[in-house]
Amino acid sequence: MIRKMGIRWNLRQLMASQEMYRTTDLVPLLAERGVHLSREQVFRLVTQPPQRLSMDTLAALCDVLSCTPNDLIGVQAIHAEVRKTASGDSGTVSPMVRRTNIRRPGG
Repeated sequence: MIRKMGIRWNLRQLMASQEMYRTTDLVPLLAERGVHLSREQVFRLVTQPPQRLSMDTLAALCDVLSCTPNDLIGVQAIHAEVRKTASGDSGTVSPMVRRTNIRRPGG
């Protein structure tokens, strides 16, 4: 078993607990704290776990939401099986992926 770490990004839930339901609600609140992000950047910040996050942005989010970094970011272990391949390399066994077809109505 490989122990891989993942994160749980709780920004959207914390915003909802403060009755903030639109991502654009954060733009002026962050700007008041010296963090100037576009609406698109804030949308991505709210809807996707960031790969990188500046300390200024983290501090501003914690101030806006009256929370701590631990409230925003949950660390969790993700376990993955490892097996030897024919070449002797170890490869990760990925879960079965099922493709989805999206069809437009009338088409």
